[in-house]
Amino acid sequence: GGLKSASKPGGGACSELRSRPLHSSTGTERDSVSKKKKKKKKKKKKKKNISNTLCSSRVVKWVAQDSIINIRFYFFFVSLGFHLSGTVTELATASEPAVTYKVAISFDRCKITSVTCGCGNKDIFYCAHVVALSLYRIRKPDQVKLRLPISETLFQMNRDQLQKFIQYLITAHHTEVLPTAQKLADEILSSNSEINQVNGAPDPTAGASIDDENCWHLDEEQVKEQVKLFLSQGGYCGSGKQLSSMFAKVREMLRMRDSNGARMLTLITEQFMADPRLTLWRQQGTNMTDKCRQLWDELGALWVCIILNPHCKLEEKSCWLQQLQKWSDLDVCPLEDGNYGHELPNITNALPQNAIHSPDSLSRPRRTVFTRAIEGRELHWQDSHLQRIISSDVYTAPACQRESERLLFNSQGQPLWLEHVPTACARVDALRSHGYPKEALRLTVAIINTLRLQQQRQLEIYKHQKKELLQRGTTTITNLEGWVGHPLDPIGCLFLTLTEACRLNDDGYLEMSDMNESRPPVYQHVPVAAGSPNSSESYLSLALEVALMGLGQQRVMPEGLYAQDKVCRNEEQLLSQLQELQLDDELVQTLQKQCILLLEGGPFSGLGEVIHRESVPMHTFAKYLFSALLPHDPDLSYKLALRAMRLPVLENSASAGDTSHLHHTVSVVPSRYPRWFTLGHLESQQCELASTMLTAAKGDTLRLRTILEAIQKHIHSSSLIFKLAQDAFKIATPTDSSTDSTLLNVALELGLQVMRMTLSTLNWRRREMVRWLVTCATEVGVRALVSILQSWYTLFTPIPVCIVAATMFLVSHAHLYPCASVFVPFKPLLGKNELRQSVCATVLSDILRRCTVTAPGLAGIPGRRSSGKLMSTDKAPLRQLLDATINAYINTTHSRLTHISPRHYGEFIEFLSKARETFLLPQDGHLQFAQFIDNLKQIYKGKKKLMLLVRERFG
Repeated sequence: GGLKSASKPGGGACSELRSRPLHSSTGTERDSVSKKKKKKKKKKKKKKNISNTLCSSRVVKWVAQDSIINIRFYFFFVSLGFHLSGTVTELATASEPAVTYKVAISFDRCKITSVTCGCGNKDIFYCAHVVALSLYRIRKPDQVKLRLPISETLFQMNRDQLQKFIQYLITAHHTEVLPTAQKLADEILSSNSEINQVNGAPDPTAGASIDDENCWHLDEEQVKEQVKLFLSQGGYCGSGKQLSSMFAKVREMLRMRDSNGARMLTLITEQFMADPRLTLWRQQGTNMTDKCRQLWDELGALWVCIILNPHCKLEEKSCWLQQLQKWSDLDVCPLEDGNYGHELPNITNALPQNAIHSPDSLSRPRRTVFTRAIEGRELHWQDSHLQRIISSDVYTAPACQRESERLLFNSQGQPLWLEHVPTACARVDALRSHGYPKEALRLTVAIINTLRLQQQRQLEIYKHQKKELLQRGTTTITNLEGWVGHPLDPIGCLFLTLTEACRLNDDGYLEMSDMNESRPPVYQHVPVAAGSPNSSESYLSLALEVALMGLGQQRVMPEGLYAQDKVCRNEEQLLSQLQELQLDDELVQTLQKQCILLLEGGPFSGLGEVIHRESVPMHTFAKYLFSALLPHDPDLSYKLALRAMRLPVLENSASAGDTSHLHHTVSVVPSRYPRWFTLGHLESQQCELASTMLTAAKGDTLRLRTILEAIQKHIHSSSLIFKLAQDAFKIATPTDSSTDSTLLNVALELGLQVMRMTLSTLNWRRREMVRWLVTCATEVGVRALVSILQSWYTLFTPIPVCIVAATMFLVSHAHLYPCASVFVPFKPLLGKNELRQSVCATVLSDILRRCTVTAPGLAGIPGRRSSGKLMSTDKAPLRQLLDATINAYINTTHSRLTHISPRHYGEFIEFLSKARETFLLPQDGHLQFAQFIDNLKQIYKGKKKLMLLVRERFG
């Protein structure tokens, strides 16, 4: 009874009190405020508790030195039974006058059940005044006069005293109380009134009955308003972070085993389901924003934790499941894969590993964000093997095992938990979220032992099939449900559970939870609990091992934009957490061992020799492994990174018509490529991996040659190869040291590869590529330039090689070759017919500019009055060239605007400026250009920001 000690108060609304444990040396006992007469012994106890006060209610000055509040307060308070009332005055400051607020707090069985403050605080947490009054009552109980509930006091009064009490009360507050007093008097005097049908009267200071539920105060209306406000902001103004913090608060409440956790999550979910954007997105057939999608995922994961609460009452669980089913049946409820049915069905989430696709697989049941929580109704915690795993660190295989028990332990006698991996990890998350960190750790270790055993068995299977698979060059074996990017985030859950057990706080002690995100984590090795057969293992090495297992899993890329983006984002999150680990000898050994297993793992590993054509690429993962292993095992690091360079979905290892492959029946037919929405991101990660290897291999000719071959074989984007060439050139030619010829030659080879790839295809950066290649070849030497000119027809078309390559070469090296000897090979290839075939606006404008100016060599000849004067563009043949150039600019402009991104706006404006120079050559050019700009404004008025820039530059 009373407001007594509660070291873990729990609850979102009470989080402001959690930083200080609630302690009280004295308190009001529930027996001391009973309305009935007690036995003599209990009467003595009541008198003793009440007589323990040292002073009556008075004004007390108190300075709150606390992280929650740092304000000077005056207090005036009175405690009646289970109700604490008072006034809190914030002292005046240099800029603000003193302000007084009325505060009322009700409490029951060590929990604050309701609060009221006159400050008008609009938040789901307690205001500073409520916290200040509560802390003062807890820290200085001897200065608070404890009084009986008001009903006990009234019971001790006679009739005259009661009448005097009521009349004085009405007189003191006649403007506020008089109407209510008259109304109550009329009802009491009426024998048929409702108030006379019930014995007794309510007493707000008496506390609740022992059978009544008690929970920490939570302002439900305020929670609803806050969530509604954040959702209405559409992800702007930090609303996403605010909602994420509310989800984190729910997890904190669950960890403290506060019943308000599920209550608060229900309120949040109701507001999410009432979001009007859900209907709009469904009607338009569009996907929700990424930030909103991530919030829905977190919401679904939290409900899984609620349903899997190990100590959840059946009636509570049934009530939650009914509500979840009701939400899930609504048409606007978001789907698990993030789509609204406009993309191919996602068949990669819930099928067994070797399932054969049938027509029914394309019409799988509708799965919403709540489906996994609803499926949790079948899960329970009564399994005896599971109970032994989570309840003991020394649980091992019995000496005499029955046949049914042999599958439950590995060869070392360690227990295994043979359950669907994401489901088993959901159990770990539920244990961890509900305040059972030790139990979560024990189950995590059992799951990892199971994964190890599966990895070894898969390796043995592959060794028997290796010859056949290598001859075929492809495999039908794949994991249709990847662990990375999974809605339940199984690998992330195991990793966090293990690392939390190894994290040190500021004082050098281990902290099991409440991880502080504001400072970089510091970990130390904590041995796996006593009883483990392998005593050399630590939870930290297990965390690294399970993360490597999950990231290295060979898995099919899921269907749909959001699902694919989630795979990439989840992978990056795990890798960022891995980078926080300081690799010591023990972790390096774990890293090397697991990398070797991944390389030898066959089709079950994303780094195996044979993988499925639509497997998720390993580029980002391999980049981390390469950087981590390079100082310790260079050979292994290069072998692993080179293996990861492949991108099978873009290679010709499988035929589009080959339907023998397990997943091809859906994702390949009818087009060759599946809908990989994140393909651009994956290719850029492939490029970064190659760049990392090139940088590390500087000066090593053999390794550079191997990396160059891998780049030429596996990278299919000319722009990315050009970027690699530029990076290699920059690294090879530092400003503060000598040039590295080996890397410079690699840069030149990559540049030549780009020229070959773009020779017959359209690339708007072709001109830049040509200029860069000439610069690189010049840096390499004359021999490289001669080689390029001798094989120019495999690298250039005639016009670019004349205008750019030969021009730059002659300007820079005029003393080496006479002009005539260079232009002889190109002379018969240039003419009007060749110009008609050119559609590049910049090339045509360059030719036009050169043709409109008299040749510089004739400027000094006497009698040439027109030297330096512009030639007329109104007459043939320049008129045709001018028209072709203007048309090329118009077509190029529309082509660029079709797929332009905001980061290219500035470049586009400069392009229009060059176009204007060409438009202004004829006499009516300014009118043509103005009409051209007006047409652009009308056609592309939807691109408001771009058209604003056009108006600012061209009017």
